[in-house]
Amino acid sequence: MKTLIHKIGILAGILPSGKEKLVGEEMRSIQTLRHAWLLIEDGLIKDFGDGSPVPADGEYTSIDAQGGIVMPSYCDPHTHIVYAGSREQEFEDKIRGLSYEEIARRGGGILNSADRLHEQTEEELFLQAQQRLSEMRTGGTGSVEIKSGYGLNTADELKMLRVIRRLRETSPLEIRATFLGAHAVGRAYQGRQSEYVDLVINEMIPEVGREGLADFIDVFCDEGFFTPEETARILKAGAHYGLRPKIHAEELAASGGIAVAVEHNALSVDHLERMPDSAIPLLQQSDVMPTLLPGTSFFLNMPYAPARKLIDAGLPVALATDWNPGSTPSGSMKFILSLACIKQRLLPEEAINAATINAAYAMGLSQTHGSITRGKRAALQLINAPSLAYLPYAYTSNLVREVIL
Repeated sequence: MKTLIHKIGILAGILPSGKEKLVGEEMRSIQTLRHAWLLIEDGLIKDFGDGSPVPADGEYTSIDAQGGIVMPSYCDPHTHIVYAGSREQEFEDKIRGLSYEEIARRGGGILNSADRLHEQTEEELFLQAQQRLSEMRTGGTGSVEIKSGYGLNTADELKMLRVIRRLRETSPLEIRATFLGAHAVGRAYQGRQSEYVDLVINEMIPEVGREGLADFIDVFCDEGFFTPEETARILKAGAHYGLRPKIHAEELAASGGIAVAVEHNALSVDHLERMPDSAIPLLQQSDVMPTLLPGTSFFLNMPYAPARKLIDAGLPVALATDWNPGSTPSGSMKFILSLACIKQRLLPEEAINAATINAAYAMGLSQTHGSITRGKRAALQLINAPSLAYLPYAYTSNLVREVIL
């Protein structure tokens, strides 16, 4: 099957084959072609250029871009979209002044979601998550990482991962699965954290590995959750089953999670709202992708991760939504672009690169997704906008005309 997209006003996000991420000053530029065309064949980007389009041999479908922008679909490398219901009561608690930690101590937060998820069937969870995926696609997202972590016992963690597997089998989006049994200590193990860590290592991880339910393993390595030592034990156990780390770190405090991520060759280290400057040299010596979640800072009224410092230090950054029911109930990558520009002082080009090629790297997909490159998957969005800077500028407007996956 062939598709020819023609009359493209701006074709953006062009990269040579083999370029898996952009670092430092590289993030400031986006290669574009004006008055362009792009040919898709068998789901892959076959060719592209400017001027008059090269006709496809034989029968093909034609899409008139009408002078709009064609660019890679967004890659969202950190979400929690398999969950039951919502938590707007906690939203009110936050308005009244309760902190994330205070809500958790009262039995809210992650444990609240775990209680609700326990009562729902796989089918109910699947239908809710399917609707969220549809909303993400409408906003231009074509690739998503989805975590477990609201089960907190073996049966419910496996239930979540099976839902993710079903989403992966039925959705046009590219999906990666992450096991996050160490999201919090399960309610049945309150006061017995070391026993819960043993459960994750000795029971949950082997079951996940046997069923092949996850690509990655994650731990909430932060103050009040899991220590660097516990995190290291869990990551080591996951590595035995081929689960590469992607960990939460430095969200609530300078937790030491970045050092653990670097030591264990994590694909990404996520959040970083409270990371100390002393962690930058550690990241400079690694291939770990700092993945920033400005939607969390916006919704919880927390500090924003130091994106500008990271890029100015020659590092890459990726962006993600962190869509979850408690701290970021939104899957809009376009709004994330706006937050990154307005609150973290990224240039529009830097934010777009962080949400495409670098975000693809943060979920192990940059060889196939995240850029306009011959031979890559045709995961594209067609946008009605006069310029790339207009995307974060028009921060409430859905500019996506079509998503091609």
